[in-house]
Amino acid sequence: MTSSEPGTDAVDEETPQRGGEMSVWDHIGELRTRLIRSLVAIAIGAIIVIVLWNPVSDFFLDPYCDVLLERDPDAPCSLFIRDPIEGFRTRLKVGFIGGIALAMPVVLWQLWRFITPALLPRERKWAVPFVLAACVLFVSGVALGYWTFPRALEFFIDVSGDSIDPLFGPSEYYSLITFLMLSFGLGFEFPIVLIFMQLAGIVEPATLARGRRFAIVGIVSLAAIITPTGDPVTLGALSIPLYIFYEVSIVLGRFLTRSRRPDEVGGLRRLARRFQRR
Repeated sequence: MTSSEPGTDAVDEETPQRGGEMSVWDHIGELRTRLIRSLVAIAIGAIIVIVLWNPVSDFFLDPYCDVLLERDPDAPCSLFIRDPIEGFRTRLKVGFIGGIALAMPVVLWQLWRFITPALLPRERKWAVPFVLAACVLFVSGVALGYWTFPRALEFFIDVSGDSIDPLFGPSEYYSLITFLMLSFGLGFEFPIVLIFMQLAGIVEPATLARGRRFAIVGIVSLAAIITPTGDPVTLGALSIPLYIFYEVSIVLGRFLTRSRRPDEVGGLRRLARRFQRR
């Protein structure tokens, strides 16, 4: 004699084999493995940035030099240290942030491999497009952050007044530009998150479409939080693309979920149901 809950037959027909056999502790062990691999990739990326510090530092210093030369062609393009170990500390800090950026493809792939057991077979085919799109968006965000930084820096220097000359230290300057670029890169992952939530059945495209007014407020607030400068140039450069991504994710979500049956449960919801049954 068998019994089943209403609406679960369709789900069990397409239950992934690994997801059905893994317990909660198996998933925790899988998460630990993925985190270790991601951390190793970040460490390798950080070592690369630290070893190649001179060309990396020159690359980050170019926007600062451009702003200074526009104000004063004879101005020295230099950063000044006030602490004997400030240069070394800055090198390590920038190396860590750069390691995250270089390791992003590995981190995204490990993330996808972790959630794969919870997905249906037809959802798993999006693995390579997911990682490629996420990497392209991340690089695009980083590039936009680098392009925006001179305008943000010039804005803050001009606001200070003509009687104040910029005299920056490497710790503050490199932390600002790298954090801004990383913020833009992570912010550009926004559409990937929305599309995945729609694939997983956490939110429906119609729900996102109805929440456009709230999305605008949320996007501007998020852009103001994750950008360290808070100037209008940087805020607009991030919030406008994020809203465009919001609209694009709705269109793609409708396309990707158009064949989903009404009684079908999304991947993450199905995984949570298995945890509850155990």
